[in-house]
Amino acid sequence: MTFELIVSQGRIADRTSGAIPGAALTARLLSNLTGLEPIEIGKISSARNDHWPLALVEANITLTELQQAVSQTIDRGNRPLMVANTCAASLASLPVAARAHPEAVLLWIDAHGDFNTPFTTESGYLGGMVLAAACGMWESGHGSGIDPKNVIVIGGRDIDPAEADLMKQAGLRIIPPSTATPQAILSEIGHREIWIHVDWDVLEPAHIPAAYAIADGLLPNTLREIFSALPKHRIVGIELAEFEASGEWSKDEKVLDVIANIVSPLLFESST
Repeated sequence: MTFELIVSQGRIADRTSGAIPGAALTARLLSNLTGLEPIEIGKISSARNDHWPLALVEANITLTELQQAVSQTIDRGNRPLMVANTCAASLASLPVAARAHPEAVLLWIDAHGDFNTPFTTESGYLGGMVLAAACGMWESGHGSGIDPKNVIVIGGRDIDPAEADLMKQAGLRIIPPSTATPQAILSEIGHREIWIHVDWDVLEPAHIPAAYAIADGLLPNTLREIFSALPKHRIVGIELAEFEASGEWSKDEKVLDVIANIVSPLLFESST
């Protein structure tokens, strides 16, 4: 079972201009590392600050095509390696993951819970509602099926009060940066399959630029150690999102080196 590289290049509620080029750069990096040819989904359009219903309608074609690509990858017996501009791309991928791997644990590695609903969102940002939709807390039009009790939010620290209440009621577990050790995470996973989602704002700011960065995050080496500890044969899907490219190659190249160092243990058995 090998990876298939899927990259989103269509706007999915982007409010910043660097996320789409950031996904393209990350996909090129992964292609160079693995030799995989990227499957490119969506057409580039400009970022803007719109409310979630409008963003969801605009993203419909990109999300539908992403969902098809992820589903077809799994049908071929392979594992999706999806690079996305925003977390909202997971509206497409997570329902497929739930159907194909219903007992898998979802490692939602993110500074945010993304567990708001149309009734709790304060920002109106679609990306902040993704995990709740995948868990069936509201209807996105792209499916659901993730069992909240199979979700572990790693590095979560910027969670709205109403969102936190909903997460607690649903049974999600949160491992904050201070206790996010490989041992703690392995004990939560047990012997289940693993689907990994990474939003780069999970890190301490300045390592990998992200639109919604917040202090007191994980360090890159900590995240690499977590990935090194995971049993590779039980990883059934990987998603990487929200690298905010600067447009200056000298800066972006350094960030890509950081990304490569973090994710290489997921891609190569012999990585040290």
